Amino acid sequence: MVIETRAAEETFALGEKIGRAAIPGQIYTLTGDLGVGKTVFTQGVAAGLDITEPVSSPTFTIIQVYEEGRLPFYHFDVYRIGDIEEMEEIGYDDYFFGEGICLIEWADLIEEILPDHLIRVTIEKDLEQGFDYRRITIEGLDENFGGQK
Repeated sequence: MVIETRAAEETFALGEKIGRAAIPGQIYTLTGDLGVGKTVFTQGVAAGLDITEPVSSPTFTIIQVYEEGRLPFYHFDVYRIGDIEEMEEIGYDDYFFGEGICLIEWADLIEEILPDHLIRVTIEKDLEQGFDYRRITIEGLDENFGGQK
């Protein structure tokens, strides 16, 4: 499915809707260029999970864990990952196969360890449509966000 947003608030609201519908064990990959709105989308997902603490990208820590919401939320940013062994060192499989949901930014860098059943979210800009326009493509999630395809 493809969803178009025209303001950061709309991107946040889409993330929030996804967070509200999220179920344990879902893994979301999030790709898009720098500055495209990945953090805004992620903040929306966290809000949909009833997480009230500030959410920022864990660029230097690789993972940020939020456990206060209705489900644990594991937010990965693997942009600075040197090799897959770093993921093994942090025990990624405990998160991937745990009771919460995972959202992984720059997931293409760790493609070889990702499970088969993913929800892929891609955020793109199109400056011809306006500065705040975003095209958000979601693959692997049903149209009503009620579950995975």
